[in-house]
Amino acid sequence: MNTTDLAEAAATSRDPRRWLILIVLCLSTLVLVIDNMVLNVAIPQIATDLGASAQDIQWIIDSYILVFAGLLLTSGSLSDKFGRRLVMIIGLALFGAASVLAAFATTPELLIAGRVVMGIGGALIMPSTLSILITVFDEDERPKAIAAWSAVAVVGMVGGPVTGGLLLDHFWWGSVFVLNVPIVVLAIVAALVLMPESKGPWRKPDLPGMVLSVAGMTALVWTIIMVPTHGFTDSGTMTAGAVAVICLAGFVIRELTTDSPMVPLGLFGNRVFTGSSFSLVLLTFANGGLLLALTQYLQFVLEYTPTETAFAFTPMAVAVLAFNGLGATLAGKVGNRSITAVGLTVTAAGFGLLTLLEPTSDFWLPALAMAVMGSGFGLAMPATIGALMGAVPGEHAGVGSALNDTIQQAGAALGVAVLGAVLSSTYSDAMPADAPESGRESISDALAISAATGDTGLAAAARDAFTSGMSTTFIVAACSVLCAAALSLVLLRERKDPDAPIPESDEDAEMLAESR
Repeated sequence: MNTTDLAEAAATSRDPRRWLILIVLCLSTLVLVIDNMVLNVAIPQIATDLGASAQDIQWIIDSYILVFAGLLLTSGSLSDKFGRRLVMIIGLALFGAASVLAAFATTPELLIAGRVVMGIGGALIMPSTLSILITVFDEDERPKAIAAWSAVAVVGMVGGPVTGGLLLDHFWWGSVFVLNVPIVVLAIVAALVLMPESKGPWRKPDLPGMVLSVAGMTALVWTIIMVPTHGFTDSGTMTAGAVAVICLAGFVIRELTTDSPMVPLGLFGNRVFTGSSFSLVLLTFANGGLLLALTQYLQFVLEYTPTETAFAFTPMAVAVLAFNGLGATLAGKVGNRSITAVGLTVTAAGFGLLTLLEPTSDFWLPALAMAVMGSGFGLAMPATIGALMGAVPGEHAGVGSALNDTIQQAGAALGVAVLGAVLSSTYSDAMPADAPESGRESISDALAISAATGDTGLAAAARDAFTSGMSTTFIVAACSVLCAAALSLVLLRERKDPDAPIPESDEDAEMLAESR
């Protein structure tokens, strides 16, 4: 069999409904992204209507993140065992039911319970979407499918707060959760009608691995959440960190020694998988700092409203959508390594432009920087995720997708913690020594004190100090992305013949070799 025959065989075996299936997968992903972004807009009304304390609000936000991150690896393993479509549909049903509970919650405790169940549903949905995509689309079409799937996150990031603002202008805060229900129902019906079931070969359940991964990831994310407010030396932070280290070390030992591992850690012996994994960590690390710092700059320094801030990210979203397709096309023609490296370098240039911001900057400079970053994201993400998932055997598609999600969650959380600490410390150092203590710790406190006392000099100093600290933060973020670009060049591989199909098995590889 020659290369033409293999390519024709692959084309004829494609599911004719695959692009409709992609729409379902994108809808399922979109509901998760929009929900998390829209919640931030609704927090003030929730606090007022439910009488929620600051601690309640923190749990409303963090409970979802903790459950979601803790269950990702387990849910990916379950989808490989019991069926990826089944697990996704169960996740959608849980997410929809929990959204109703959250929408009509009458106490903070009920809302927190709803968020916990939503976290469980989200953890079941997210790995299943990418693993189904990998099984439905072949190597030639996969980059375009991944480009569409990854673009959904950016659309949700911008559209979520805007949609939330519009809903809150006309309805009560629960409407931001009710919004999820019709999307979930549509996705479930479409999945049942259009989507084939897929699963890996049956393996003995790795219950100790599941327990250790859930405990370790939950403790790790909790540690990262606590660092910005309590510091590294706080007893609670240190305890959570110790639990994370012990459980994750135990998880690694368990997976290396058991006959039926939940996560095949041998994947990290593949240089492509390792290179794309670390590149994603470094990229999402920088992105975590981007959202944290730039959102505050737009609101506290340029004095944008929350809705205006959401609209301000539109240049990045448009650029991502514009360049995603190009990135996918080029990745298929010249390989993942070159496009990943170029995209990451362009992204770093965008961070470099953000370091030029001043307290009195017009919007054109951040808009240009975000457009540059968006084009870099659009080029790099399909190629990077495609490289990572291309290195995962088909039978491990679910847990491979979960690893991708876990890697991105961990990178973003670390970015918020580490770059948040950089921003906070550089802001404090740049503030005048005679400024009020609370004003030296937070720009929001400094502006509140300024408004109460009429001290315009304090407000000006706070805006100058924050902009200076933000520039330092973006320098660190740019270096992180450049390191990701260097890693991709060293560890990823190009396809030598862009027009040749990638062999799915040793037998196909031998046939390809004979045909040449």
